[in-house]
Amino acid sequence: MKTNLLLSFHRIALILIGCFIFYVLWNLKGAMRDQTLDYFFSRSFITRMDAAEVSWSHAANSRSRLAEALTGPSLMIEADIVMRGRDPKEPIMAHPPDTDSDITLREWLEGVKEYGKGIKLDFKSMEAVSPSLVLLQEVLTEPYRPVWINADIFSGPGGQIGPLQCHTFLSVVTRLPSHTVLSLGWTTGWTAGTDNPGYSWDMVHMMEKICRDLKHPVTFPVRAALLAKSFSQLTWLLKQSDRYTLTVWTGHSDEFSLQDLLPYREEFATSRIYFDLPDSLRAQIISAQ
Repeated sequence: MKTNLLLSFHRIALILIGCFIFYVLWNLKGAMRDQTLDYFFSRSFITRMDAAEVSWSHAANSRSRLAEALTGPSLMIEADIVMRGRDPKEPIMAHPPDTDSDITLREWLEGVKEYGKGIKLDFKSMEAVSPSLVLLQEVLTEPYRPVWINADIFSGPGGQIGPLQCHTFLSVVTRLPSHTVLSLGWTTGWTAGTDNPGYSWDMVHMMEKICRDLKHPVTFPVRAALLAKSFSQLTWLLKQSDRYTLTVWTGHSDEFSLQDLLPYREEFATSRIYFDLPDSLRAQIISAQ
């Protein structure tokens, strides 16, 4: 009888261990980390798992700009999506205030799928989101290509343009495959010759609250000129989850120094911070490590 009791306890222990392992594996499966660098490294497009090696093309919102980006050296192609301002109403590649384009989203995606580039689709209004994501899943069926979906969902320092409604946006984009990177940011502004504020604690706390239960990897696009005043806030935010990364970007006339960026490189693994910056500055960042 004692032997049978021990066997019963042994079976119960094995069942409990099995349940725990299943729970851990299920959660690891559900909460996806960013696989962008894995994709590029596996294809020898980058030499190491360093997000600063990822190069960018911007505003590929026409046939000519897309062709240039596809045949050029950049690994990630960024483009903007709006709904056409006339019939037929459909998603097109354009940045407001433009409401027309010589290329639709469907045509854009058809062109991209023949190349090994990653894409970042930037949404400025909710109207274009749902029909665009239907096209995305219909045309781009390759499972591991880097696909980033970008929108500003909160007001940030100096932001004058209204953000997208965060809950509405997330209710749509979270239906995408779990490897899709959600690029979730703040509207911002920067003015030369003034004391521009950084990202506040309230801003990063609100962002973390909305992102903590997401299963997708999340990157936070942050303005380079605001980083020096935001170190404590943004490092705290990045430390809240291994799913989080930063993507540093700049406006055309923004002023900042290399020294504003390097403390972030020193604080985190090089895989955690992308630099959507001019190639010459990215080279300096890499060599400074």
